Amino acid sequence: MVALRQLGTTQQRLLRQLLMANEGGTVESLCAQLRISHNAVRQHLSALIARRYVERTQSKPSGGRPTACYRLTAEGHALFPRHYGVIATALLAQLHAQLGDDAMENMLRELGRHLGSHEIAPLPDTPPEEVVHGIAQKLDMLGYEATAARHGAEWQIEAFNCVFHALAKQYPQVCKFDLAYMEAASGRRIHHMECIVRGGHVCRFRLGALLSRVKESGTKE
Repeated sequence: MVALRQLGTTQQRLLRQLLMANEGGTVESLCAQLRISHNAVRQHLSALIARRYVERTQSKPSGGRPTACYRLTAEGHALFPRHYGVIATALLAQLHAQLGDDAMENMLRELGRHLGSHEIAPLPDTPPEEVVHGIAQKLDMLGYEATAARHGAEWQIEAFNCVFHALAKQYPQVCKFDLAYMEAASGRRIHHMECIVRGGHVCRFRLGALLSRVKESGTKE
């Protein structure tokens, strides 16, 4: 919502019109809805396309010359608030009340493993530095603002934005989702070295042994 408010009033109104138009909008329709000139609409569309909030789509059939149509991109849709946190907190509260600590933690682990298993895990002989960079990139795409950071001779993952911050403060079991996701996506044991919710500056993770070796040896390392 902050990014949306940084745009001009007319561009905000234009984006809202496209949000409500399932099949997109034409320059003509936007002129009528916003009550501004064709040139003004085109200028605003060009600016929003440059910012990747709007894209040009297949023309609408009009019986004559094809008419250009415009719609929101995924980035454009993301400008509008979606209060997932409120819903997720209420859902976890209900699950916690019905299942208790252990069962909810197991469920979150399973969810993390399920999502992580859809990622292409690196080969067992992939260098640790490459694995760390790959995990950091996956987390960054999920909104964690993650990066690979060197600690002595070792590369670790640092995430500066805990996407579950409010949830994790109330339900620490949520962190198990992150660990399970990264383990499934990397094929390695992941150790949680530092946590924002527990007073750390970042959420920091280090690679452990290959999960296949952990299972064979029966150890936790």
